[in-house]
Amino acid sequence: MIVLKSKEEIEKMRTVNQMVGEVLNILKNKVKPGITTEYLNRVAEEEAKKRHAKCAFKGYAGFPKSLCTSINEEVVHGIPSKKRVLKEGDIVSLDFGLIYDGWYGDSAITVAVGKIDDKKKKLMQVTKEALYRGIQQAKPGNFLYDISAAIQNYVESFGFSAVRDYVGHGIGRQLHEDPQVPNYVPSKTDRGPLLRVGMTIAIEPMINAGTWRVKVLKDGWTVVTADGEPSAHFEHTIAITEDGPVILSEVN
Repeated sequence: MIVLKSKEEIEKMRTVNQMVGEVLNILKNKVKPGITTEYLNRVAEEEAKKRHAKCAFKGYAGFPKSLCTSINEEVVHGIPSKKRVLKEGDIVSLDFGLIYDGWYGDSAITVAVGKIDDKKKKLMQVTKEALYRGIQQAKPGNFLYDISAAIQNYVESFGFSAVRDYVGHGIGRQLHEDPQVPNYVPSKTDRGPLLRVGMTIAIEPMINAGTWRVKVLKDGWTVVTADGEPSAHFEHTIAITEDGPVILSEVN
């Protein structure tokens, strides 16, 4: 069931999502060669505490940390560790969520570690642009898969592929609500649910340089590309309003 939110509820979601965006900006500025992913996790937890917010991911379905840190061929759900040291040329996806006043916020960015090669640079640029192309389609009267098509068509025009096993999602009083928001069009005959005012969704392209196929490592969490090619991930929580999409997690 898709839960529509009032204007007042959307403002509460904006508050927590702004916090998420602020923390991600802080983390982005901490990324450099030689730091560990556990250090980033610790910073995220400290920033959450300063804002009197609760980390949304820690303990969620058993996930052990507050931040997801996915490096290079890791797509999503990478677990921060003191043993994982960022190196020059890496890219790292930082996926973070908070709970505040009973509402969830969720956003993700991919960050370059020092200088990166042209392929990774292009992958990051295309993934970020795909997110915004998807968001542009999130307006009343459109259908859910209009978002999916915008993302898929754009990334595939560069020879990249959208992950199919993991998707975006509705969000509100729960981290994951209906509907699921795929980054590819799953049906040629169905356009998905009608987009309506009051819907709040997290759109999150997970884009691979090679095949869309993925596998899960032995830790039970970390998702990697099946061919070892790099992956990038960007995400925003948005609200669908009478005036079109509003990005709740984008910090000016």
